[in-house]
Amino acid sequence: MAYRKEPPHTHGTVAKCAVVLVNLGTPDAPTTPAVRRYLKQFLSDPRVVEIPRAVWWFILNLIILPFRSSKSAAKYASIWTSEGSPLKVHTHKQATLLRGLLGQRGHKVAVAMAMRYGSPSLPEVLDQLKAEGCDKIAILPAYPQYSGTTTASINDAVFAHYAQVRNVPELRSARNYHDDPGYIGALRDSVLAHWEKNGRSEMLVMSFHGVPKRTLLLGDPYHCECHKTARLLATELGLGPKQYMVTFQSRFGKAEWLQPYTAPTLVQLARDGLQRVDVMCPGFTSDCLETLEEISMEARHDFTAAGGKQFHYIACLNESPSWINALADIAEQHMQGWPTRLSPAQADARRKDAETGRASAVRMGAQ
Repeated sequence: MAYRKEPPHTHGTVAKCAVVLVNLGTPDAPTTPAVRRYLKQFLSDPRVVEIPRAVWWFILNLIILPFRSSKSAAKYASIWTSEGSPLKVHTHKQATLLRGLLGQRGHKVAVAMAMRYGSPSLPEVLDQLKAEGCDKIAILPAYPQYSGTTTASINDAVFAHYAQVRNVPELRSARNYHDDPGYIGALRDSVLAHWEKNGRSEMLVMSFHGVPKRTLLLGDPYHCECHKTARLLATELGLGPKQYMVTFQSRFGKAEWLQPYTAPTLVQLARDGLQRVDVMCPGFTSDCLETLEEISMEARHDFTAAGGKQFHYIACLNESPSWINALADIAEQHMQGWPTRLSPAQADARRKDAETGRASAVRMGAQ
Protein backbone atom coordinates (compact mmCIF):
# COMPACT_ATOMS: atom_id res chain seq x y z
CA MET A 1 0.00 0.00 0.00
CA ALA A 2 1.37 3.41 -1.03
CA TYR A 3 0.13 6.03 1.40
CA ARG A 4 -0.26 9.71 0.60
CA LYS A 5 2.30 12.01 2.15
CA GLU A 6 0.97 13.62 5.31
CA PRO A 7 2.27 15.67 8.24
CA PRO A 8 3.75 13.77 11.22
CA HIS A 9 1.47 13.13 14.15
CA THR A 10 1.93 15.55 17.06
CA HIS A 11 0.91 14.47 20.54
CA GLY A 12 -1.36 16.70 22.59
CA THR A 13 -2.85 18.68 19.72
CA VAL A 14 -6.37 20.04 20.19
CA ALA A 15 -9.03 18.44 17.98
CA LYS A 16 -10.11 20.58 15.05
CA CYS A 17 -13.41 20.13 13.28
CA ALA A 18 -14.49 20.86 9.73
CA VAL A 19 -17.57 20.79 7.52
CA VAL A 20 -17.22 20.12 3.79
CA LEU A 21 -20.11 21.23 1.59
CA VAL A 22 -19.94 19.00 -1.51
CA ASN A 23 -21.75 19.71 -4.76
CA LEU A 24 -21.83 17.83 -8.05
CA GLY A 25 -19.29 19.87 -9.98
CA THR A 26 -18.87 21.98 -13.08
CA PRO A 27 -16.39 22.51 -15.92
CA ASP A 28 -13.62 25.03 -15.27
CA ALA A 29 -14.70 26.99 -18.34
CA PRO A 30 -17.51 26.93 -20.93
CA THR A 31 -15.20 25.49 -23.58
CA THR A 32 -15.23 22.18 -25.40
CA PRO A 33 -11.96 20.87 -23.87
CA ALA A 34 -12.99 21.83 -20.32
CA VAL A 35 -16.46 20.36 -20.72
CA ARG A 36 -15.02 17.19 -22.23
CA ARG A 37 -12.71 16.71 -19.20
CA TYR A 38 -15.61 17.29 -16.82
CA LEU A 39 -18.02 14.97 -18.63
CA LYS A 40 -15.41 12.23 -18.85
CA GLN A 41 -14.89 12.28 -15.08
CA PHE A 42 -18.60 12.55 -14.34
CA LEU A 43 -19.79 9.90 -16.77
CA SER A 44 -16.96 7.50 -15.88
CA ASP A 45 -18.37 7.12 -12.37
CA PRO A 46 -19.95 3.63 -12.13
CA ARG A 47 -22.47 5.06 -9.65
CA VAL A 48 -23.73 7.40 -12.37
CA VAL A 49 -23.80 4.97 -15.29
CA GLU A 50 -24.43 1.32 -14.43
CA ILE A 51 -23.39 -0.20 -17.73
CA PRO A 52 -20.62 -2.82 -18.08
CA ARG A 53 -17.35 -0.87 -18.13
CA ALA A 54 -15.99 -2.19 -21.42
CA VAL A 55 -19.23 -1.41 -23.28
CA TRP A 56 -19.57 2.00 -21.64
CA TRP A 57 -15.94 2.93 -22.37
CA PHE A 58 -16.64 2.51 -26.07
CA ILE A 59 -19.89 4.50 -25.96
CA LEU A 60 -18.44 7.28 -23.81
CA ASN A 61 -15.13 7.83 -25.56
CA LEU A 62 -16.11 7.18 -29.16
CA ILE A 63 -19.68 8.47 -29.30
CA ILE A 64 -20.69 10.73 -26.40
CA LEU A 65 -17.58 12.81 -25.68
CA PRO A 66 -16.69 13.63 -29.31
CA PHE A 67 -20.21 14.83 -30.13
CA ARG A 68 -21.74 16.04 -26.87
CA SER A 69 -18.89 18.14 -25.46
CA SER A 70 -19.23 21.04 -27.89
CA LYS A 71 -23.03 21.13 -27.54
CA SER A 72 -22.76 21.11 -23.74
CA ALA A 73 -20.09 23.84 -23.89
CA ALA A 74 -22.50 26.09 -25.78
CA LYS A 75 -25.13 25.51 -23.12
CA TYR A 76 -22.68 26.32 -20.33
CA ALA A 77 -21.67 29.49 -22.19
CA SER A 78 -25.31 30.62 -22.18
CA ILE A 79 -25.44 30.67 -18.36
CA TRP A 80 -21.81 31.51 -17.49
CA THR A 81 -21.36 34.68 -15.42
CA SER A 82 -18.53 37.15 -14.90
CA GLU A 83 -17.80 35.29 -11.62
CA GLY A 84 -17.76 31.89 -13.32
CA SER A 85 -20.02 28.84 -13.21
CA PRO A 86 -23.25 29.63 -11.29
CA LEU A 87 -23.12 26.33 -9.41
CA LYS A 88 -19.56 26.95 -8.22
CA VAL A 89 -20.26 30.60 -7.38
CA HIS A 90 -23.36 29.78 -5.33
CA THR A 91 -21.74 26.83 -3.52
CA HIS A 92 -18.73 28.98 -2.57
CA LYS A 93 -21.01 31.72 -1.22
CA GLN A 94 -23.05 29.15 0.72
CA ALA A 95 -19.90 27.77 2.35
CA THR A 96 -18.72 31.28 3.23
CA LEU A 97 -22.07 32.22 4.76
CA LEU A 98 -22.26 28.89 6.60
CA ARG A 99 -18.83 29.50 8.11
CA GLY A 100 -19.91 32.93 9.30
CA LEU A 101 -23.20 31.75 10.77
CA LEU A 102 -21.62 28.82 12.61
CA GLY A 103 -19.10 31.28 14.03
CA GLN A 104 -21.92 33.54 15.20
CA ARG A 105 -23.48 30.53 16.92
CA GLY A 106 -20.28 29.99 18.88
CA HIS A 107 -18.63 27.24 16.84
CA LYS A 108 -14.95 27.18 15.95
CA VAL A 109 -15.03 25.05 12.83
CA ALA A 110 -13.48 25.14 9.38
CA VAL A 111 -15.93 25.19 6.46
CA ALA A 112 -14.86 24.34 2.92
CA MET A 113 -16.56 23.55 -0.34
CA ALA A 114 -15.62 20.75 -2.72
CA MET A 115 -16.87 19.27 -5.96
CA ARG A 116 -17.43 15.58 -6.65
CA TYR A 117 -16.28 16.17 -10.22
CA GLY A 118 -14.05 19.04 -11.26
CA SER A 119 -12.40 21.52 -8.94
CA PRO A 120 -11.86 22.06 -6.13
CA SER A 121 -11.79 18.28 -5.90
CA LEU A 122 -12.66 16.32 -2.77
CA PRO A 123 -9.11 14.87 -2.40
CA GLU A 124 -7.63 18.35 -2.73
CA VAL A 125 -9.93 19.81 -0.07
CA LEU A 126 -9.54 16.86 2.31
CA ASP A 127 -5.75 17.10 2.04
CA GLN A 128 -5.89 20.82 2.80
CA LEU A 129 -8.04 20.25 5.89
CA LYS A 130 -5.62 17.58 7.08
CA ALA A 131 -2.73 20.02 6.64
CA GLU A 132 -4.68 22.45 8.82
CA GLY A 133 -4.95 19.80 11.54
CA CYS A 134 -8.64 18.93 11.13
CA ASP A 135 -9.23 15.46 12.54
CA LYS A 136 -13.03 15.49 12.67
CA ILE A 137 -14.76 16.10 9.35
CA ALA A 138 -18.48 16.23 8.54
CA ILE A 139 -19.35 15.71 4.88
CA LEU A 140 -22.45 17.68 3.89
CA PRO A 141 -23.70 16.78 0.37
CA ALA A 142 -25.61 19.49 -1.45
CA TYR A 143 -28.23 16.87 -2.36
CA PRO A 144 -31.31 16.97 -0.09
CA GLN A 145 -32.64 13.66 -1.47
CA TYR A 146 -30.43 10.58 -1.18
CA SER A 147 -29.50 8.63 -4.29
CA GLY A 148 -26.83 6.07 -5.00
CA THR A 149 -25.90 8.21 -8.02
CA THR A 150 -25.13 11.28 -5.90
CA THR A 151 -24.70 10.97 -2.12
CA ALA A 152 -23.29 7.45 -2.29
CA SER A 153 -20.84 8.57 -4.97
CA ILE A 154 -19.53 11.27 -2.62
CA ASN A 155 -19.02 8.66 0.08
CA ASP A 156 -17.18 6.46 -2.43
CA ALA A 157 -14.81 9.32 -3.25
CA VAL A 158 -14.20 10.18 0.40
CA PHE A 159 -13.35 6.63 1.44
CA ALA A 160 -11.32 5.96 -1.71
CA HIS A 161 -9.21 8.97 -0.79
CA TYR A 162 -8.72 7.84 2.79
CA ALA A 163 -7.82 4.33 1.67
CA GLN A 164 -4.44 5.90 0.90
CA VAL A 165 -4.17 7.84 4.17
CA ARG A 166 -2.52 6.40 7.26
CA ASN A 167 -4.03 8.70 9.90
CA VAL A 168 -7.73 8.88 8.95
CA PRO A 169 -9.88 11.54 10.66
CA GLU A 170 -13.20 10.86 12.30
CA LEU A 171 -15.81 11.07 9.56
CA ARG A 172 -19.52 11.76 9.47
CA SER A 173 -21.69 12.12 6.40
CA ALA A 174 -25.18 13.54 6.08
CA ARG A 175 -27.30 10.98 4.26
CA ASN A 176 -30.27 13.20 3.35
CA TYR A 177 -32.40 16.09 4.57
CA HIS A 178 -35.32 15.87 2.16
CA ASP A 179 -37.82 16.26 5.01
CA ASP A 180 -35.80 18.60 7.24
CA PRO A 181 -38.14 21.34 8.55
CA GLY A 182 -35.57 24.07 7.87
CA TYR A 183 -35.04 22.93 4.29
CA ILE A 184 -38.79 22.68 3.64
CA GLY A 185 -39.27 26.09 5.27
CA ALA A 186 -36.61 27.62 3.05
CA LEU A 187 -38.35 26.21 -0.05
CA ARG A 188 -41.67 27.60 1.21
CA ASP A 189 -40.14 31.03 1.75
CA SER A 190 -38.68 31.08 -1.76
CA VAL A 191 -42.03 30.24 -3.34
CA LEU A 192 -43.97 32.74 -1.24
CA ALA A 193 -41.45 35.49 -2.02
CA HIS A 194 -41.79 34.75 -5.73
CA TRP A 195 -45.59 34.74 -5.54
CA GLU A 196 -45.64 38.00 -3.59
CA LYS A 197 -43.58 39.67 -6.31
CA ASN A 198 -45.00 38.01 -9.43
CA GLY A 199 -48.39 36.60 -8.51
CA ARG A 200 -49.07 32.88 -8.69
CA SER A 201 -50.15 30.25 -11.14
CA GLU A 202 -52.83 27.66 -10.64
CA MET A 203 -50.12 25.00 -11.11
CA LEU A 204 -46.74 24.62 -9.39
CA VAL A 205 -44.45 22.12 -11.12
CA MET A 206 -41.66 20.71 -8.93
CA SER A 207 -39.00 19.35 -11.26
CA PHE A 208 -36.38 17.01 -9.79
CA HIS A 209 -33.32 15.61 -11.52
CA GLY A 210 -34.14 12.28 -13.10
CA VAL A 211 -32.50 8.88 -12.64
CA PRO A 212 -33.14 5.60 -14.49
CA LYS A 213 -36.31 3.82 -13.37
CA ARG A 214 -34.32 0.65 -12.70
CA THR A 215 -32.61 2.38 -9.74
CA LEU A 216 -36.02 2.64 -8.05
CA LEU A 217 -36.80 -0.99 -8.79
CA LEU A 218 -33.42 -1.99 -7.33
CA GLY A 219 -34.04 -0.19 -4.04
CA ASP A 220 -32.87 3.43 -4.42
CA PRO A 221 -35.11 5.66 -2.23
CA TYR A 222 -34.63 8.81 -4.33
CA HIS A 223 -38.06 8.72 -6.01
CA CYS A 224 -39.86 8.41 -2.67
CA GLU A 225 -37.80 11.16 -1.05
CA CYS A 226 -38.56 13.55 -3.92
CA HIS A 227 -42.26 12.94 -3.50
CA LYS A 228 -42.05 13.40 0.26
CA THR A 229 -40.30 16.75 -0.21
CA ALA A 230 -43.06 17.77 -2.62
CA ARG A 231 -45.85 16.69 -0.26
CA LEU A 232 -44.34 18.53 2.69
CA LEU A 233 -43.80 21.69 0.65
CA ALA A 234 -47.31 21.54 -0.79
CA THR A 235 -48.68 21.28 2.76
CA GLU A 236 -46.65 24.30 3.85
CA LEU A 237 -48.01 26.25 0.87
CA GLY A 238 -51.59 25.06 1.38
CA LEU A 239 -51.74 23.41 -2.05
CA GLY A 240 -54.17 20.68 -2.93
CA PRO A 241 -53.26 17.59 -5.00
CA LYS A 242 -54.40 19.25 -8.25
CA GLN A 243 -52.39 22.42 -7.65
CA TYR A 244 -48.91 20.92 -7.93
CA MET A 245 -47.06 18.23 -9.86
CA VAL A 246 -43.81 16.30 -9.45
CA THR A 247 -41.79 15.76 -12.62
CA PHE A 248 -38.28 14.57 -13.49
CA GLN A 249 -35.83 16.24 -15.87
CA SER A 250 -32.40 15.68 -17.47
CA ARG A 251 -33.20 12.32 -19.06
CA PHE A 252 -30.22 10.76 -20.83
CA GLY A 253 -30.09 7.79 -23.18
CA LYS A 254 -32.84 5.44 -24.37
CA ALA A 255 -33.67 3.65 -21.11
CA GLU A 256 -36.83 4.52 -19.18
CA TRP A 257 -36.26 7.07 -16.41
CA LEU A 258 -38.47 8.23 -13.56
CA GLN A 259 -41.69 9.73 -14.88
CA PRO A 260 -43.44 11.98 -15.65
CA TYR A 261 -40.77 13.78 -17.68
CA THR A 262 -40.66 17.54 -17.15
CA ALA A 263 -40.55 18.89 -20.73
CA PRO A 264 -43.38 16.74 -22.21
CA THR A 265 -45.52 17.47 -19.13
CA LEU A 266 -45.14 21.23 -19.59
CA VAL A 267 -46.02 20.93 -23.28
CA GLN A 268 -49.15 18.94 -22.41
CA LEU A 269 -50.19 21.47 -19.75
CA ALA A 270 -49.99 24.25 -22.34
CA ARG A 271 -51.94 22.22 -24.90
CA ASP A 272 -54.59 21.56 -22.25
CA GLY A 273 -55.09 25.30 -21.91
CA LEU A 274 -52.92 26.24 -18.94
CA GLN A 275 -51.83 29.83 -19.56
CA ARG A 276 -49.30 30.24 -16.74
CA VAL A 277 -47.07 27.81 -14.92
CA ASP A 278 -44.66 28.21 -12.00
CA VAL A 279 -41.69 25.84 -12.07
CA MET A 280 -39.14 25.17 -9.34
CA CYS A 281 -36.34 22.63 -8.80
CA PRO A 282 -36.35 21.63 -5.10
CA GLY A 283 -33.62 19.00 -5.50
CA PHE A 284 -31.05 21.61 -6.53
CA THR A 285 -29.81 23.88 -3.74
CA SER A 286 -27.81 26.01 -6.20
CA ASP A 287 -28.82 27.24 -9.62
CA CYS A 288 -26.84 25.51 -12.36
CA LEU A 289 -26.99 24.32 -15.96
CA GLU A 290 -29.95 22.03 -15.25
CA THR A 291 -32.04 24.84 -13.76
CA LEU A 292 -30.93 27.95 -15.65
CA GLU A 293 -30.59 26.48 -19.14
CA GLU A 294 -32.66 23.30 -19.17
CA ILE A 295 -35.62 24.70 -17.23
CA SER A 296 -35.57 28.50 -17.42
CA MET A 297 -34.57 28.51 -21.12
CA GLU A 298 -35.45 25.21 -22.85
CA ALA A 299 -38.55 24.30 -20.85
CA ARG A 300 -39.78 27.90 -21.07
CA HIS A 301 -39.49 27.71 -24.87
CA ASP A 302 -41.30 24.37 -25.00
CA PHE A 303 -44.18 25.67 -22.86
CA THR A 304 -44.71 28.89 -24.80
CA ALA A 305 -44.29 27.17 -28.18
CA ALA A 306 -47.13 24.82 -27.19
CA GLY A 307 -49.44 27.76 -26.46
CA GLY A 308 -48.61 28.71 -22.87
CA LYS A 309 -48.43 32.44 -22.13
CA GLN A 310 -46.44 32.86 -18.91
CA PHE A 311 -43.61 30.66 -17.65
CA HIS A 312 -42.24 31.61 -14.25
CA TYR A 313 -39.08 29.93 -12.99
CA ILE A 314 -38.59 30.09 -9.20
CA ALA A 315 -34.88 30.29 -8.40
CA CYS A 316 -33.08 27.72 -6.27
CA LEU A 317 -32.33 28.39 -2.61
CA ASN A 318 -28.85 29.71 -3.37
CA GLU A 319 -27.86 32.18 -0.60
CA SER A 320 -31.32 32.83 0.88
CA PRO A 321 -31.05 33.53 4.64
CA SER A 322 -33.57 30.83 5.56
CA TRP A 323 -31.57 28.24 3.62
CA ILE A 324 -28.24 29.23 5.17
CA ASN A 325 -29.90 29.01 8.58
CA ALA A 326 -31.24 25.55 7.74
CA LEU A 327 -27.81 24.51 6.45
CA ALA A 328 -26.26 25.58 9.75
CA ASP A 329 -28.87 23.54 11.65
CA ILE A 330 -28.06 20.47 9.55
CA ALA A 331 -24.33 20.97 10.07
CA GLU A 332 -24.83 21.27 13.84
CA GLN A 333 -26.82 18.02 13.88
CA HIS A 334 -23.87 16.20 12.35
CA MET A 335 -21.28 17.75 14.67
CA GLN A 336 -23.03 16.85 17.92
CA GLY A 337 -20.56 15.81 20.59
CA TRP A 338 -17.59 17.32 18.79
CA PRO A 339 -15.50 20.01 20.55
CA THR A 340 -16.66 22.88 18.34
CA ARG A 341 -17.80 25.24 21.08
CA LEU A 342 -15.52 28.01 22.26
CA SER A 343 -14.77 27.78 25.97
CA PRO A 344 -15.53 30.83 28.13
CA ALA A 345 -11.80 31.60 28.22
CA GLN A 346 -11.54 31.33 24.43
CA ALA A 347 -14.63 33.47 23.94
CA ASP A 348 -13.21 36.08 26.33
CA ALA A 349 -9.86 36.03 24.52
CA ARG A 350 -11.61 36.42 21.17
CA ARG A 351 -13.61 39.35 22.55
CA LYS A 352 -10.44 41.03 23.86
CA ASP A 353 -8.68 40.48 20.53
CA ALA A 354 -11.61 42.09 18.74
CA GLU A 355 -11.53 45.05 21.13
CA THR A 356 -7.77 45.43 20.66
CA GLY A 357 -8.24 45.33 16.90
CA ARG A 358 -10.90 48.00 17.02
CA ALA A 359 -8.77 50.20 19.27
CA SER A 360 -5.80 49.81 16.94
CA ALA A 361 -7.94 50.76 13.98
CA VAL A 362 -9.13 53.88 15.81
CA ARG A 363 -5.53 54.91 16.62
CA MET A 364 -4.43 54.36 13.02
CA GLY A 365 -7.36 56.42 11.80
CA ALA A 366 -6.41 59.28 14.11
CA GLN A 367 -2.83 59.44 12.81
